Amino acid sequence: MINTPARAITFARLSDVSKDDILEHMSNPRLTTHMPLLTLQWDHEAVTRFVAAKEEAWHRDGLGHWAILCNGGYVGWGGFQKEGDEWDFGLVLKTDAFGLGPAIAKKAMEFARGDDRIPSVTFLVPLSRRNLGALERLGAKWVGEIEYNGAAFRKFRLDTL
Repeated sequence: MINTPARAITFARLSDVSKDDILEHMSNPRLTTHMPLLTLQWDHEAVTRFVAAKEEAWHRDGLGHWAILCNGGYVGWGGFQKEGDEWDFGLVLKTDAFGLGPAIAKKAMEFARGDDRIPSVTFLVPLSRRNLGALERLGAKWVGEIEYNGAAFRKFRLDTL
């Protein structure tokens, strides 16, 4: 058996992360492949607006997107966003952290199951994503194909209560 170092996944506020880290992450052209809504050019001003919008969700809804850290280092962002009456979960990782997705999603779903405000979680998956096994392993069920802000997505739901 290979001994690998422990990967401590923690969640923090995006406002606690270096804007340069977020800018580097969101400027990576590989992200646009699976993010049809990512259309703006990222610069420091865009990062400031992005973080402010995510903080506003925390103030408005009491929950929002986190900065995701692995062993204290920024690896991406994600979390829960209120969409009408539903809580949608999104996850945007740095390309070198893609393999952490299942562990991060599992930790986030444990959070959701412990929060009475979240009876279910939805996932909007772009049509470009072909591997949906992680959603199946979480127990998410296919809802259908929807359009959101002009882009097509596959929608899944996971009951958490």
